[in-house]
Amino acid sequence: MEGATMRILVVEDEPKMRALLRRALAEEGYAVDVAADGPAALGLAAAAAFDAIVLDVMLPGLDGFGVCAALRRDGVWVPVLMLTARDAVSDRIRGLDGGADDYLTKPFSLEELLARLRALIRRGPAERPVVLRAGDLRLDPATRAVTRGPVEVTVTGKEYALLEALIRHPGMVLTRQMLREHCWDLAASPYSNVVDAHIKALRDKIDRPFGTNAIETVRGAGYRLRRDGGSLTRLASAP
Repeated sequence: MEGATMRILVVEDEPKMRALLRRALAEEGYAVDVAADGPAALGLAAAAAFDAIVLDVMLPGLDGFGVCAALRRDGVWVPVLMLTARDAVSDRIRGLDGGADDYLTKPFSLEELLARLRALIRRGPAERPVVLRAGDLRLDPATRAVTRGPVEVTVTGKEYALLEALIRHPGMVLTRQMLREHCWDLAASPYSNVVDAHIKALRDKIDRPFGTNAIETVRGAGYRLRRDGGSLTRLASAP
């Protein structure tokens, strides 16, 4: 059968649910390992190769969001199906943005869980998204994390979108219209200074505290992210 040689990690702190999932998956022919908390899940994931992970959100020690994010940071890209009793859209978004591949809200049918697992396993581990770099400035599309050297920088959604556009086109001048079209909807006024205001806020976070000048203003044209020789290089302070 399709899942006969597949190995699944179930991470669930509620004993009855953990036993139910283990039994149901075993009956389908999967080899099943279980963990009852976040740290144990990370330990098992580091010690063995799994074809998929069924990961509950509400866990002791480290919740499912933290487990998934830690796996992705460690380069573990096994498909993750998150389970939660919370139906808030924000929770689903947080899980998916943190690196989860699918999301199932409790209560759920075992048939649906098995179907989603089969789909994830057929898809296989996703190739690790490339971390975008400009010297010691890093942007990770998988986790939407922005770091300057060892320091994680907290940015808003619009600031992230602006930085992603710039860092994907190093050395290229992006006009205000291009940035507006990339980061805002059609309702945004072409006459507002919304791009300039957000660029200033972004500089206040990724440049000024570190004595760098990554984002340059090209007068009469727009903005660009500094580079050297056509490639992303270490950013230097402005002269």
